[in-house]
Amino acid sequence: MSAPADNDLAAIYPKPHERVLAKVRPGLDVHSRTFITMSPFCVMATAGLDGSVDASPRGGHPGFVQIDGDQRLLLPDRPGNNRIDSLRNVTEGSGQVQLIFFVPGLNETLRVGGTAALSTDPDLLAQLEEFGKPPRAALVITVQEVYFHCGKAIMRAKLWSPDAKVPRSAMPSISDIIYDQTKLGAPEAQDVIDARWREQL
Repeated sequence: MSAPADNDLAAIYPKPHERVLAKVRPGLDVHSRTFITMSPFCVMATAGLDGSVDASPRGGHPGFVQIDGDQRLLLPDRPGNNRIDSLRNVTEGSGQVQLIFFVPGLNETLRVGGTAALSTDPDLLAQLEEFGKPPRAALVITVQEVYFHCGKAIMRAKLWSPDAKVPRSAMPSISDIIYDQTKLGAPEAQDVIDARWREQL
């Protein structure tokens, strides 16, 4: 099935309200800064030169992404799976990033777009120390656009509702899943994995 042409989309969707367009800010204001300082979690999207796109979860204590003026964010890169797809896209790809920040309990989210550069400056990394150690690297993000999303998606998902919480037993351990997919390594119980991850934060 071919994608609809622009005029087809115009027939399906009404024009956005003037406020929806006007809310896009060229930098951080008091409201976006407050939201980021409360946020313990965001999703970062990056793009490679070949058009590939990576979306990666990032988390820490509230305010783990530090604000450095109205046009700059400092995002630490904590230990992960060492695929470093996002970092390669920044250093070898377009350098464009999009972040969506979440605050538990709030239905609205905040989108921040801009360009990123990788830094291993020791003073900067020391400034971003968390969980008793500095990150290996950090992304210095030059902010180009900022805007809030309405809360409809979170409300539809009932993301913060205790009734929507799924018990961990609903899925096999991540180790079991990857072993089933690859037949590499050895399966481990989820509580063993969680304990190891807590040591590696």
